[in-house]
Amino acid sequence: MDDFGNVTIDPYCTGKPPLAINIILNLDVFGIVLYAVLTVMALISVLVYMEEAVYIYKKIPGPKKTAIMWVNGAAPLIGTTACLGMWIPRSTMFTDFTAATYFAIVIHMFLVMMIEECGGDEGFLKLCGKNRLKISTGPCCCCCLCLPYVGISRRTLFLLKAGTFQFAFFRMVFTILSILLWTNDNFDTANLSITSAAIWINPFVGILTIISLWPVAMMFNQTRGLLSSKKIIPKFVLYQLVLILSQLQSAIINILAMGGNIACAPPFSSQARGSFMNQQLLIMEMFIVTLVSRIFYRRRYEELDPVDEHEEDNKDNAKIQLKEDGAQWA
Repeated sequence: MDDFGNVTIDPYCTGKPPLAINIILNLDVFGIVLYAVLTVMALISVLVYMEEAVYIYKKIPGPKKTAIMWVNGAAPLIGTTACLGMWIPRSTMFTDFTAATYFAIVIHMFLVMMIEECGGDEGFLKLCGKNRLKISTGPCCCCCLCLPYVGISRRTLFLLKAGTFQFAFFRMVFTILSILLWTNDNFDTANLSITSAAIWINPFVGILTIISLWPVAMMFNQTRGLLSSKKIIPKFVLYQLVLILSQLQSAIINILAMGGNIACAPPFSSQARGSFMNQQLLIMEMFIVTLVSRIFYRRRYEELDPVDEHEEDNKDNAKIQLKEDGAQWA
């Protein structure tokens, strides 16, 4: 507030993010060390993933390796895009869109990976074809316990894959649309007016995200017992962790920044500083996730043996015969 009682607004708190050269020229000793450490973390994440990808490509046959490499690349790519956004603040929208589009594909690939771990569509139907699929799971229907179980068939598999593929497709479409609208000054994540394109696109993308997570949860509940030897539970936990950190954490920080709860620090506006903080957190978090993922993904993969119905019947008959013999001797 000035001497005349008028409210003054600091232009730094509402302006655009600073240029990269301005960031570099204004770095102090602590800033140089911080930028160097975070950049090295992002670089190590990429190198670890590249070594792991070469191992997976050489050791794992078939389409399984493609899904594993896609899923395993989520943390390094998100860390790399966060590092680029940290160095070039005005590229944040593009780096965020790149990470979000990639993770939309990862959601679909994680479902494909679970199916491939069971031996593909044919192997999954042999192992689980006689079972029934529980659809009352999160994030859509976790409270709808009255929903019936459904049979597992080729049509069921197609619907599950379609549920995740639609998000991978539409996320890419909306990313391209958002960039086109941004070039025409019609898309701004900070503009929450009814005429802004962001206020219409972002909620719709959120709904598609929830729908795509539902088939993955159903498939995980169905296969976590079968794939326990494949470490599917810690892999699912890591996948969920990347989802929470890259999507939910970013959304919370952006909301706080747009609400003015994160103070501006010249040359960063409030929203630019929120993005800056989120990028620094993501680099460190994705570095840790990359190292942990290496433990569970860089390993030998053995095919699951399909269930032999005749062998199971013979085992059951043998158990019955032993019980009858025991009763006779008693």
